[in-house]
Amino acid sequence: MTLAVGLLTAHTAVNALLLRRPPATPSTVDVAVSVLLPVRDEAHRVQPCLRALLAQRGVPRLQIVVLDDGSRDGTAALVRRVAGDRVRLVTGAPLPPGWLGKPYACEQLARLATGEVLVFVDADVVLAPDAVAAAVALLDGVDLVSPYPRLVARTWSERLVQPLLQWSWLTFLPLRLVERSRRPSLAAAGGQFLAVDRAGYRRAGGHAAVRDQVLEDVALARAVKRSGGRIALADGSRLAACRMYTSWAELRDGYTKSASAAAAAVVPLLLLYLLPPALLATAPWPMAVAVALGIAGRLVAARVSGARLLPDCLLHPVSIALFAYLVARSVAGRGRVTWKGRPVR
Repeated sequence: MTLAVGLLTAHTAVNALLLRRPPATPSTVDVAVSVLLPVRDEAHRVQPCLRALLAQRGVPRLQIVVLDDGSRDGTAALVRRVAGDRVRLVTGAPLPPGWLGKPYACEQLARLATGEVLVFVDADVVLAPDAVAAAVALLDGVDLVSPYPRLVARTWSERLVQPLLQWSWLTFLPLRLVERSRRPSLAAAGGQFLAVDRAGYRRAGGHAAVRDQVLEDVALARAVKRSGGRIALADGSRLAACRMYTSWAELRDGYTKSASAAAAAVVPLLLLYLLPPALLATAPWPMAVAVALGIAGRLVAARVSGARLLPDCLLHPVSIALFAYLVARSVAGRGRVTWKGRPVR
Protein backbone atom coordinates (compact mmCIF):
# COMPACT_ATOMS: atom_id res chain seq x y z
CA MET A 1 0.00 0.00 0.00
CA THR A 2 2.73 2.47 1.00
CA LEU A 3 4.75 1.54 -2.08
CA ALA A 4 1.74 2.05 -4.35
CA VAL A 5 1.01 5.49 -2.89
CA GLY A 6 4.68 6.42 -3.21
CA LEU A 7 4.79 5.40 -6.87
CA LEU A 8 1.64 7.37 -7.61
CA THR A 9 3.03 10.45 -5.89
CA ALA A 10 6.24 10.14 -7.92
CA HIS A 11 4.08 9.89 -11.03
CA THR A 12 2.25 13.08 -10.02
CA ALA A 13 5.59 14.87 -9.76
CA VAL A 14 6.76 13.59 -13.16
CA ASN A 15 3.50 14.68 -14.79
CA ALA A 16 3.83 18.10 -13.16
CA LEU A 17 7.21 18.50 -14.86
CA LEU A 18 6.02 17.23 -18.25
CA LEU A 19 2.71 19.09 -18.36
CA ARG A 20 2.22 21.30 -21.42
CA ARG A 21 2.31 24.96 -20.53
CA PRO A 22 1.21 27.97 -22.57
CA PRO A 23 3.76 30.42 -23.94
CA ALA A 24 4.43 33.36 -21.65
CA THR A 25 3.67 35.82 -24.46
CA PRO A 26 1.58 34.14 -27.20
CA SER A 27 2.12 35.30 -30.77
CA THR A 28 -0.72 36.81 -32.74
CA VAL A 29 -2.89 34.00 -34.09
CA ASP A 30 -2.96 33.82 -37.90
CA VAL A 31 -6.00 31.53 -38.15
CA ALA A 32 -9.69 32.26 -37.75
CA VAL A 33 -10.97 31.24 -34.31
CA SER A 34 -14.54 30.73 -33.13
CA VAL A 35 -15.23 30.96 -29.41
CA LEU A 36 -18.42 29.07 -28.60
CA LEU A 37 -20.39 29.67 -25.41
CA PRO A 38 -23.51 27.64 -24.51
CA VAL A 39 -25.70 29.22 -21.80
CA ARG A 40 -28.76 28.02 -19.93
CA ASP A 41 -30.00 30.04 -16.95
CA GLU A 42 -26.59 31.70 -16.44
CA ALA A 43 -27.67 35.31 -15.80
CA HIS A 44 -26.12 35.19 -12.33
CA ARG A 45 -22.58 34.51 -13.61
CA VAL A 46 -22.19 34.94 -17.36
CA GLN A 47 -21.27 38.64 -17.33
CA PRO A 48 -17.59 38.22 -16.25
CA CYS A 49 -17.21 35.46 -18.84
CA LEU A 50 -18.57 37.68 -21.61
CA ARG A 51 -16.43 40.67 -20.68
CA ALA A 52 -13.33 38.45 -20.69
CA LEU A 53 -14.20 37.09 -24.15
CA LEU A 54 -14.65 40.60 -25.50
CA ALA A 55 -11.23 41.58 -24.10
CA GLN A 56 -9.29 38.85 -25.94
CA ARG A 57 -6.18 40.01 -27.77
CA GLY A 58 -3.87 38.49 -30.34
CA VAL A 59 -6.72 36.93 -32.35
CA PRO A 60 -7.56 39.31 -35.23
CA ARG A 61 -10.11 36.94 -36.77
CA LEU A 62 -12.18 36.12 -33.71
CA GLN A 63 -15.83 35.08 -33.85
CA ILE A 64 -17.83 34.78 -30.62
CA VAL A 65 -21.09 32.83 -30.76
CA VAL A 66 -23.41 32.48 -27.76
CA LEU A 67 -26.26 29.98 -27.81
CA ASP A 68 -29.12 30.53 -25.37
CA ASP A 69 -30.44 27.05 -24.58
CA GLY A 70 -33.93 27.80 -23.31
CA SER A 71 -32.96 30.12 -20.45
CA ARG A 72 -35.78 31.34 -18.23
CA ASP A 73 -33.83 33.88 -16.16
CA GLY A 74 -33.10 36.63 -18.66
CA THR A 75 -29.72 35.31 -19.77
CA ALA A 76 -30.26 36.30 -23.41
CA ALA A 77 -31.22 39.85 -22.49
CA LEU A 78 -28.13 40.17 -20.32
CA VAL A 79 -25.90 38.93 -23.16
CA ARG A 80 -27.41 41.54 -25.49
CA ARG A 81 -26.92 44.29 -22.90
CA VAL A 82 -23.28 43.41 -22.16
CA ALA A 83 -22.04 42.41 -25.62
CA GLY A 84 -24.42 44.06 -28.09
CA ASP A 85 -23.51 43.19 -31.66
CA ARG A 86 -19.95 42.15 -30.77
CA VAL A 87 -21.15 38.57 -30.36
CA ARG A 88 -23.58 36.49 -32.34
CA LEU A 89 -26.43 35.46 -30.07
CA VAL A 90 -28.68 32.63 -31.25
CA THR A 91 -31.60 30.77 -29.71
CA GLY A 92 -31.12 27.03 -29.38
CA ALA A 93 -33.47 24.58 -31.07
CA PRO A 94 -35.65 22.21 -29.00
CA LEU A 95 -33.76 19.22 -27.68
CA PRO A 96 -34.18 16.20 -30.00
CA PRO A 97 -34.68 12.65 -28.69
CA GLY A 98 -31.46 10.90 -27.73
CA TRP A 99 -29.53 14.08 -26.98
CA LEU A 100 -28.44 15.64 -23.70
CA GLY A 101 -28.56 19.42 -23.45
CA LYS A 102 -24.86 20.34 -23.35
CA PRO A 103 -23.77 18.19 -26.35
CA TYR A 104 -26.67 19.49 -28.45
CA ALA A 105 -25.90 23.11 -27.59
CA CYS A 106 -22.25 22.59 -28.53
CA GLU A 107 -23.18 20.83 -31.77
CA GLN A 108 -25.39 23.74 -32.80
CA LEU A 109 -22.62 26.19 -31.96
CA ALA A 110 -20.09 24.23 -34.02
CA ARG A 111 -22.40 24.37 -37.05
CA LEU A 112 -22.49 28.17 -36.77
CA ALA A 113 -18.73 28.51 -36.35
CA THR A 114 -16.63 29.95 -39.17
CA GLY A 115 -13.20 29.49 -37.58
CA GLU A 116 -10.53 26.91 -38.31
CA VAL A 117 -10.16 26.44 -34.54
CA LEU A 118 -13.12 25.98 -32.20
CA VAL A 119 -12.77 27.07 -28.59
CA PHE A 120 -15.56 25.89 -26.27
CA VAL A 121 -15.99 27.88 -23.06
CA ASP A 122 -18.46 27.50 -20.18
CA ALA A 123 -20.28 30.43 -18.61
CA ASP A 124 -18.50 29.98 -15.26
CA VAL A 125 -15.06 30.52 -16.84
CA VAL A 126 -13.21 33.85 -16.87
CA LEU A 127 -10.36 33.96 -19.41
CA ALA A 128 -7.16 35.98 -19.22
CA PRO A 129 -6.75 38.43 -22.13
CA ASP A 130 -4.34 36.13 -24.00
CA ALA A 131 -6.10 32.86 -23.18
CA VAL A 132 -7.57 32.12 -26.62
CA ALA A 133 -4.31 32.90 -28.41
CA ALA A 134 -2.43 30.68 -25.95
CA ALA A 135 -4.91 27.82 -26.38
CA VAL A 136 -4.40 27.95 -30.15
CA ALA A 137 -0.63 27.82 -29.61
CA LEU A 138 -1.06 24.75 -27.38
CA LEU A 139 -2.78 22.93 -30.26
CA ASP A 140 0.62 22.49 -31.89
CA GLY A 141 0.87 18.83 -32.92
CA VAL A 142 -2.50 17.78 -31.54
CA ASP A 143 -6.14 18.00 -32.63
CA LEU A 144 -7.65 18.80 -29.23
CA VAL A 145 -6.15 20.46 -26.18
CA SER A 146 -7.68 20.96 -22.77
CA PRO A 147 -5.96 23.78 -20.84
CA TYR A 148 -7.28 23.01 -17.37
CA PRO A 149 -8.45 26.22 -15.62
CA ARG A 150 -7.60 27.19 -12.08
CA LEU A 151 -10.62 26.04 -10.09
CA VAL A 152 -11.75 28.70 -7.65
CA ALA A 153 -12.90 27.13 -4.38
CA ARG A 154 -14.09 29.20 -1.44
CA THR A 155 -16.46 27.17 0.73
CA TRP A 156 -15.10 24.16 2.58
CA SER A 157 -17.01 21.69 0.42
CA GLU A 158 -15.46 23.20 -2.72
CA ARG A 159 -11.97 23.23 -1.19
CA LEU A 160 -12.24 19.58 -0.19
CA VAL A 161 -13.64 18.20 -3.43
CA GLN A 162 -12.78 20.42 -6.40
CA PRO A 163 -8.95 20.07 -6.27
CA LEU A 164 -9.39 16.31 -6.71
CA LEU A 165 -10.20 16.92 -10.39
CA GLN A 166 -6.69 18.08 -11.30
CA TRP A 167 -5.06 15.79 -8.75
CA SER A 168 -6.75 12.73 -10.26
CA TRP A 169 -5.48 13.12 -13.81
CA LEU A 170 -2.03 14.29 -12.70
CA THR A 171 -1.78 11.20 -10.49
CA PHE A 172 -3.31 8.46 -12.61
CA LEU A 173 -2.88 9.49 -16.26
CA PRO A 174 0.52 9.18 -17.99
CA LEU A 175 0.36 12.51 -19.82
CA ARG A 176 2.95 11.81 -22.49
CA LEU A 177 1.29 8.47 -23.25
CA VAL A 178 -2.07 10.26 -23.43
CA GLU A 179 -0.61 12.39 -26.23
CA ARG A 180 1.10 9.57 -28.12
CA SER A 181 -1.16 6.56 -27.63
CA ARG A 182 -4.12 5.92 -29.93
CA ARG A 183 -6.06 4.20 -27.14
CA PRO A 184 -9.32 6.08 -26.44
CA SER A 185 -9.24 4.88 -22.83
CA LEU A 186 -6.16 7.05 -22.26
CA ALA A 187 -8.02 10.33 -22.53
CA ALA A 188 -9.24 13.16 -20.37
CA ALA A 189 -10.50 16.67 -20.98
CA GLY A 190 -12.28 19.52 -19.24
CA GLY A 191 -15.18 21.04 -21.13
CA GLN A 192 -14.91 24.36 -19.28
CA PHE A 193 -12.15 25.46 -21.69
CA LEU A 194 -11.40 23.31 -24.72
CA ALA A 195 -9.72 24.05 -28.07
CA VAL A 196 -10.06 21.74 -31.04
CA ASP A 197 -8.99 21.87 -34.66
CA ARG A 198 -12.14 22.11 -36.77
CA ALA A 199 -11.05 19.40 -39.21
CA GLY A 200 -10.24 17.01 -36.35
CA TYR A 201 -13.53 17.82 -34.65
CA ARG A 202 -15.52 16.98 -37.78
CA ARG A 203 -13.49 13.85 -38.44
CA ALA A 204 -14.39 12.66 -34.93
CA GLY A 205 -18.10 13.26 -35.58
CA GLY A 206 -18.35 16.40 -33.48
CA HIS A 207 -20.69 16.47 -30.51
CA ALA A 208 -23.10 14.27 -32.43
CA ALA A 209 -20.72 11.41 -31.64
CA VAL A 210 -21.20 12.04 -27.89
CA ARG A 211 -24.82 13.17 -27.94
CA ASP A 212 -25.92 11.07 -24.94
CA GLN A 213 -22.81 11.43 -22.76
CA VAL A 214 -22.97 13.28 -19.44
CA LEU A 215 -19.18 13.72 -19.52
CA GLU A 216 -19.25 14.93 -23.10
CA ASP A 217 -15.79 16.52 -22.81
CA VAL A 218 -14.01 13.23 -22.02
CA ALA A 219 -16.16 11.42 -24.60
CA LEU A 220 -15.21 13.98 -27.27
CA ALA A 221 -11.51 13.50 -26.48
CA ARG A 222 -11.98 9.75 -26.91
CA ALA A 223 -13.86 10.27 -30.17
CA VAL A 224 -10.96 12.36 -31.49
CA LYS A 225 -8.59 9.53 -30.64
CA ARG A 226 -10.82 6.91 -32.25
CA SER A 227 -10.79 8.93 -35.47
CA GLY A 228 -6.99 8.94 -35.55
CA GLY A 229 -6.41 12.31 -33.87
CA ARG A 230 -4.26 13.30 -30.92
CA ILE A 231 -5.17 15.08 -27.70
CA ALA A 232 -3.30 16.80 -24.89
CA LEU A 233 -3.92 18.19 -21.42
CA ALA A 234 -2.25 21.45 -20.47
CA ASP A 235 -1.79 23.78 -17.53
CA GLY A 236 -4.41 26.48 -17.98
CA SER A 237 -4.19 27.93 -14.47
CA ARG A 238 -2.69 31.17 -15.83
CA LEU A 239 -5.21 31.35 -18.68
CA ALA A 240 -8.56 30.75 -17.03
CA ALA A 241 -10.34 30.67 -13.69
CA CYS A 242 -13.52 28.73 -13.04
CA ARG A 243 -15.81 28.51 -10.05
CA MET A 244 -18.08 25.62 -10.91
CA TYR A 245 -20.11 25.61 -7.69
CA THR A 246 -20.70 28.13 -4.94
CA SER A 247 -22.25 25.99 -2.18
CA TRP A 248 -22.48 22.45 -0.87
CA ALA A 249 -25.94 22.02 -2.41
CA GLU A 250 -24.71 23.06 -5.88
CA LEU A 251 -21.62 20.85 -5.62
CA ARG A 252 -23.61 17.87 -4.37
CA ASP A 253 -26.16 18.14 -7.17
CA GLY A 254 -23.49 18.71 -9.80
CA TYR A 255 -21.56 15.61 -8.77
CA THR A 256 -24.76 13.59 -8.51
CA LYS A 257 -25.24 14.29 -12.21
CA SER A 258 -21.89 12.89 -13.34
CA ALA A 259 -19.82 11.26 -10.58
CA SER A 260 -21.18 7.75 -11.22
CA ALA A 261 -18.67 7.59 -14.09
CA ALA A 262 -15.94 7.33 -11.44
CA ALA A 263 -17.54 4.40 -9.58
CA ALA A 264 -14.81 1.92 -10.57
CA ALA A 265 -12.13 4.17 -9.06
CA VAL A 266 -13.69 4.52 -5.61
CA VAL A 267 -12.45 1.29 -4.02
CA PRO A 268 -8.79 1.82 -5.02
CA LEU A 269 -8.97 5.42 -3.80
CA LEU A 270 -10.37 4.33 -0.44
CA LEU A 271 -7.76 1.58 -0.04
CA LEU A 272 -4.83 3.83 -0.92
CA TYR A 273 -5.80 7.13 0.69
CA LEU A 274 -8.42 6.51 3.38
CA LEU A 275 -7.37 3.14 4.82
CA PRO A 276 -3.85 4.27 5.90
CA PRO A 277 -5.08 6.95 8.34
CA ALA A 278 -7.67 4.46 9.62
CA LEU A 279 -4.87 1.95 10.35
CA LEU A 280 -2.45 4.38 11.99
CA ALA A 281 -3.00 2.83 15.43
CA THR A 282 -2.21 -0.70 14.24
CA ALA A 283 0.83 0.05 12.04
CA PRO A 284 1.98 3.59 12.87
CA TRP A 285 5.18 3.79 10.84
CA PRO A 286 4.17 2.40 7.42
CA MET A 287 0.70 3.94 7.57
CA ALA A 288 2.10 7.36 8.54
CA VAL A 289 4.45 7.20 5.55
CA ALA A 290 1.53 6.29 3.27
CA VAL A 291 -0.54 9.22 4.59
CA ALA A 292 2.39 11.61 4.17
CA LEU A 293 3.04 10.44 0.62
CA GLY A 294 -0.62 10.89 -0.29
CA ILE A 295 -0.60 14.42 1.08
CA ALA A 296 2.65 15.11 -0.81
CA GLY A 297 0.97 14.15 -4.09
CA ARG A 298 -1.93 16.45 -3.33
CA LEU A 299 0.54 19.28 -2.57
CA VAL A 300 2.27 18.79 -5.92
CA ALA A 301 -1.04 18.88 -7.78
CA ALA A 302 -2.19 21.97 -5.85
CA ARG A 303 1.06 23.78 -6.62
CA VAL A 304 0.66 23.06 -10.34
CA SER A 305 -3.03 23.92 -10.58
CA GLY A 306 -3.07 27.02 -8.39
CA ALA A 307 -5.18 25.44 -5.64
CA ARG A 308 -4.75 26.20 -1.93
CA LEU A 309 -1.90 24.33 -0.27
CA LEU A 310 -2.65 24.48 3.46
CA PRO A 311 -4.58 23.35 5.33
CA ASP A 312 -6.57 21.88 2.44
CA CYS A 313 -3.98 19.32 1.29
CA LEU A 314 -3.59 17.97 4.83
CA LEU A 315 -7.25 16.94 4.65
CA HIS A 316 -6.70 14.75 1.58
CA PRO A 317 -8.18 11.61 3.26
CA VAL A 318 -11.30 13.61 4.13
CA SER A 319 -11.51 14.74 0.49
CA ILE A 320 -11.38 11.12 -0.67
CA ALA A 321 -14.12 10.10 1.77
CA LEU A 322 -16.37 12.96 0.66
CA PHE A 323 -15.77 12.16 -3.00
CA ALA A 324 -16.68 8.50 -2.36
CA TYR A 325 -19.95 9.66 -0.81
CA LEU A 326 -20.73 11.81 -3.86
CA VAL A 327 -20.01 8.91 -6.22
CA ALA A 328 -22.25 6.60 -4.17
CA ARG A 329 -25.01 9.20 -4.25
CA SER A 330 -24.63 9.54 -8.00
CA VAL A 331 -24.81 5.78 -8.53
CA ALA A 332 -27.88 5.51 -6.28
CA GLY A 333 -29.64 8.30 -8.17
CA ARG A 334 -28.81 7.07 -11.66
CA GLY A 335 -31.83 7.39 -13.95
CA ARG A 336 -33.61 9.85 -11.66
CA VAL A 337 -31.26 12.83 -11.89
CA THR A 338 -32.29 16.18 -13.38
CA TRP A 339 -30.05 19.12 -14.25
CA LYS A 340 -31.36 22.59 -15.02
CA GLY A 341 -34.85 21.22 -15.43
CA ARG A 342 -33.95 18.32 -17.73
CA PRO A 343 -33.60 14.60 -16.98
CA VAL A 344 -30.06 13.20 -17.21
CA ARG A 345 -30.05 9.64 -18.46
